[in-house]
Amino acid sequence: METGNNKIGLIAGEGDFPIILAQSLKNKNYEVVAICFSNNQKEKLKKIVSEVFKISIGQFGKLIKIFKEREVKNLIFLGKIDKSHALKISIPDFKALALWRKLKSREDNSILKSVAEELENEGFIIKGPAEFLQEFLTPEGIFTKREPTSEEWEDIEYGFKIAKIIGSFDIGQCVVVKNKMTVAVEAMEGTDATILRAGKLRKNAIVIKVAKPIQDLRLDLPVVGLKTIENLIKAQAKVLALEADKTFFLQKKEAIKLADKHKISIVGYKSKEI
Repeated sequence: METGNNKIGLIAGEGDFPIILAQSLKNKNYEVVAICFSNNQKEKLKKIVSEVFKISIGQFGKLIKIFKEREVKNLIFLGKIDKSHALKISIPDFKALALWRKLKSREDNSILKSVAEELENEGFIIKGPAEFLQEFLTPEGIFTKREPTSEEWEDIEYGFKIAKIIGSFDIGQCVVVKNKMTVAVEAMEGTDATILRAGKLRKNAIVIKVAKPIQDLRLDLPVVGLKTIENLIKAQAKVLALEADKTFFLQKKEAIKLADKHKISIVGYKSKEI
């Protein structure tokens, strides 16, 4: 690592992935100092990391202080933060308020990029989780027994174009399509809720998950896992198409087994036109 420092600061949102990353880093002999935003995540992390602190989403100054006091230079962002919930409960400190007022856009990617830039100005180095978790990135190919039909392949290509357009406005990473019609678009509610909402409107749909074109690939890469497949089943969707090399696929073996049981196709896809 740069500077010879084996410490890594983990800024952990919700979900399993920050836990997986923390364990992987520990196995590679990194000393992990974690900051999270819920008691539940703190309980999980404290079994793995050297130190863990639970703060409010608006305590940006405290976050900086914790890492500086422990001489942590390298930081990783990972995990879901429910922005709608965070905005209701968080009272920002001076540092967070100053950052919030400077934002030209308050969509997810804009906020994350601005936070990362502020941290870099404070002397921190922002690392991408893919640097440490290459084995979880989705390769190109078909992972399930059932392959998409020719009509579904057309929907995948159509859906990728729509998802990239939506992503270019920093709105979301997921769209659901059927018969070259957009059924649902992810916004603040997240991918799982988008899939379930789409299921109320159209069955046998195609779910597309991509990285935003404007995305800093160190921040907020798309993540799917077993829960994603469970929601596809609830929504009676037929295909999950993931952007190859830019999407993390957790619990892959279990997810594929469940998808096969319900005749759902999962593919890692690279559009030739994007």
